[in-house]
Amino acid sequence: MTNRFCVKLVTTCWLLGHFISFIVTIAISRLNFCRSNIIDHVFCDIVPLLDLSCSDTLFINLEIYVFGTPTVMIPTTIIVMSYTYIVMSVLRIPSSTGRQKAFSTCSSHLIVVSIFYWALFSVYILPSRGQTGVVNKILSLLYTAFTPLINPIIYSLRNKDIKEAVQKAFHKHIM
Repeated sequence: MTNRFCVKLVTTCWLLGHFISFIVTIAISRLNFCRSNIIDHVFCDIVPLLDLSCSDTLFINLEIYVFGTPTVMIPTTIIVMSYTYIVMSVLRIPSSTGRQKAFSTCSSHLIVVSIFYWALFSVYILPSRGQTGVVNKILSLLYTAFTPLINPIIYSLRNKDIKEAVQKAFHKHIM
């Protein structure tokens, strides 16, 4: 992984993200909104915004699905393939302690990534007919607030000094 390749990846992600956002924003700007201007969601998300429109939103929903599916599925596929190679490599580690340490490190990352992509997939890819607004709000909070919140917690608990400080504070409050 060279710096040049990293810059290319980041630039590609930014350009594609901006392009997709631009296309969907243009499509939404052409809608008529005749209902309340209060979005029943925790933030201004596209799906609850479309619920306020009195125009036909079938085309925009199709755009969201067409752009959203590869946006979610390509990184998910890359992550699954990467973890397959990681697991195969870890299984070749001769010591059980080394395997356990490697799996422990990988499992915390995999849990956070799984929660993030599962929530994204559920909100934007799966049909929302069976989901209530409350379920969509909870799932949206999972990928926008919960995963960024637990990421530093999970990775800092891997640090021996922080783990000891948390244990001391926990024991202090219990005793």
